[in-house]
Amino acid sequence: MDAIQERDAASEAASPVTAAPAAKSRFGVRFALGLLLPIALGIAWEIGVAKGYLQARLMPPPSRIFKTLYDLAITGELWIHIGATLARVFAGFALGTIFGTLIGAVAGASRVSKDIVDPMLQGLRSVPSIAWVPLFILWLGIFEQSKIALIAVGCFFPVYLGVLGAISSVDRKTVEVGRIFRLSQFQLVRRILLPAILPAYVLSLRQGLGLGWMFVVAAEFMGASEGLGYLLTDGQQLGKADQIIAAILTFAVLGKITDGLLAAASKPFLTWQDAFAPKN
Repeated sequence: MDAIQERDAASEAASPVTAAPAAKSRFGVRFALGLLLPIALGIAWEIGVAKGYLQARLMPPPSRIFKTLYDLAITGELWIHIGATLARVFAGFALGTIFGTLIGAVAGASRVSKDIVDPMLQGLRSVPSIAWVPLFILWLGIFEQSKIALIAVGCFFPVYLGVLGAISSVDRKTVEVGRIFRLSQFQLVRRILLPAILPAYVLSLRQGLGLGWMFVVAAEFMGASEGLGYLLTDGQQLGKADQIIAAILTFAVLGKITDGLLAAASKPFLTWQDAFAPKN
């Protein structure tokens, strides 16, 4: 018995030390695996241009694209465009998240509210993003307000649907157990409803953020003089395919980084989940 206890104590003492390196090692492996496909495609693309299989004018090689990014970064122009786009995305995402959460919670908590609000919102959800542009320009002009409003519309619908669906899918038996234990309304929300809807809510936030990055392109077509969308338009007008692809790659990198930050920020709130995780 003493030997077993000593072994358990030794394993518990060693686990904090070994867990962190193991986690770092897994992250490093996943990061390396994630880079394999882009690097392989980049090498094949570079070789294809060098061999003449691809037209360099329309499909510039990665080396030329990275040189364009380097030149834009050295002059400071790239950081100005990135800063303008990030500010618009974050402002629109914040507005869309606030209104989507509030309206989704009201509609999910009340059958009457859902019957009043949901049919109209489901119809508006099908309206293409570009269709809102003339209306927002007419209402708000071509300045920042119209751009942020368009991004907010894109972020609103995934968050609204996520909150509404999460509340509607809460297990009724779980709520009844809370009432049996005489939980107050606040305790019921904090200890049962919020944990139940949180995973779906986080997923809806990530979807809303992704749509925010898509809508910002349409927003920056509305007379913007700064932003990555402006870089796209400028590259198209001047026939600079390398600048267009450089802007697209920047969108992809920023979208991945912001999504990763949002997922990392929400992870501490989901540690209670006993979710399936594939081993390989």
